[in-house]
Amino acid sequence: MSQSAILAKGIAEAGLPIAEQKQQKLLAYLALMQKWNKVHNLTAVRDADEMVTLHLLDSLVVLPFVDGKALLDVGSGAGLPGIPLAICLPDLKVTVIDSNNKKVSFMRQAKAELGIDNLEVLGGRVEEIAPNHKFDMVISRAFSDLDLFISLTHQLCDVQGKWLAMKGVYPEAELVELEKKTGITPSKVKELKVPGLTAQRHLVFLPFKNIDRH
Repeated sequence: MSQSAILAKGIAEAGLPIAEQKQQKLLAYLALMQKWNKVHNLTAVRDADEMVTLHLLDSLVVLPFVDGKALLDVGSGAGLPGIPLAICLPDLKVTVIDSNNKKVSFMRQAKAELGIDNLEVLGGRVEEIAPNHKFDMVISRAFSDLDLFISLTHQLCDVQGKWLAMKGVYPEAELVELEKKTGITPSKVKELKVPGLTAQRHLVFLPFKNIDRH
């Protein structure tokens, strides 16, 4: 089965309304990632078909839960999930940040080559950036444990906003530690079904709460 067929089948199974034109742009992004991967080691996943499932579909399953206007993707790496979300939601302002210069260069190349006008790429450590606005959604995919994620991005989340943490197995120990340290409890935890993937996936929704870190 071709990459385009795997993607189309997965999108249909997940019930996602992603038009053909956007699917082609997602595949162009993946092709660019494969090209860079040969030199720069952007991701450990090498198999082209696996990249469709583990990178694209794994990112796209959060689409139904993205409902804000400005999203920050922390520790985005090669642009996951931020770039697929930006491609599929052109009215959403997406900012991606990573501290790895090669990965930042790749994301900037993807933005330019694919014409992703609603994407902003930042390089550096998330705790050191000072954007001119706050975000109503701050998302991460395998970035850190929940307490560190909240600690590093607290100043960037709008008071009406929320954190979305993409996790594998249900992060019970992390949630206990987060509540103990911050008093934050999830508004919900959604189990995600990634087409073609048997491993567990969960999306943790955490409402903004003022935290005294001093």
